[in-house]
Amino acid sequence: MSDDSYVFEGPADEPAAPRDNNPPLSISELSFALKRTLEDRFGHVRLRGEISKVNRHASGHVYLTLKDDKACIDGVVWKGQARGLGVQPETGLEVIVTGKITSYPARSSYQIVIETMEAAGAGALLAQLERLKVRLQGEGLFDSARKQPIPTFPVVIGVITSPTGAVIRDILHRIAERWPCRVVVWPVVVQGEAACGQVSNAIRGFDALQPGGPIPRPDLLIVARGGGSVEDLWCFNDEGLARIVAAARIPIISAVGHETDTTLIDFVSDRRAPTPTGAAEIATPVLADLRAAVLDLDRRLVRAGGRLIEERRTRLRAVERG
Repeated sequence: MSDDSYVFEGPADEPAAPRDNNPPLSISELSFALKRTLEDRFGHVRLRGEISKVNRHASGHVYLTLKDDKACIDGVVWKGQARGLGVQPETGLEVIVTGKITSYPARSSYQIVIETMEAAGAGALLAQLERLKVRLQGEGLFDSARKQPIPTFPVVIGVITSPTGAVIRDILHRIAERWPCRVVVWPVVVQGEAACGQVSNAIRGFDALQPGGPIPRPDLLIVARGGGSVEDLWCFNDEGLARIVAAARIPIISAVGHETDTTLIDFVSDRRAPTPTGAAEIATPVLADLRAAVLDLDRRLVRAGGRLIEERRTRLRAVERG
């Protein structure tokens, strides 16, 4: 074979396709991976914003939107959390919420699951309260015609308040020195998220007592706590509690805070007291004054009887002379 000859070796092998190091994800895989990332990274957040688009579902869940001047985020309050919120969601109310960020894979959207909610300031709280007062007043819950009279001589008084502190001591001391009678105390917390539910349960519990039962049914109730800030007293501005107070069959004296403090149950209760001590004074007469009044009536009766006998004696003597 000559030097310039060549050998035909056939076609060369094709290069192997490169291995794919980035396999495609399914939509579901990506969506749930994002959901896990959000929940791990933002498992607890605290947001401040204005509420809009409140939607209360028949199931009890509350759906809403939180917004500021540049962005918005959807939010949900599950039924179990909705009843214990510090304030109730209302369009236009500025709030601070805590919760966790999660996503809804079916719509590729994210939202905050709200666990707690509080008003962003006292001004926002008072604005919400004024709107609620107007609504309840329009329903007639503040009308004096629906209020019950306070019994003059109570045999049993029910007190709903904290079992510790100066309030219960002042009430018991004042009742004891004015009108010694039986006092039944239903202990509750009077501040925080649990307060509204406990006070409501206490009113319903007293209302459910039957006369002649092992626990005496009170002739009247006193709901009391000491003074505090707007936020401290806010549980007594709850709409549900106000409706329970208005519907109670036992007369209720509201004694929440100092004389300058006003809460929603002051308007729906049968009587408002300026202080807890004042509630004890409204609820009871003064036994010493009653005794003095009875003695005075007895003396007047004796004097009137004496005058009547003397008048009859005089008339009899006149007849005898005639």
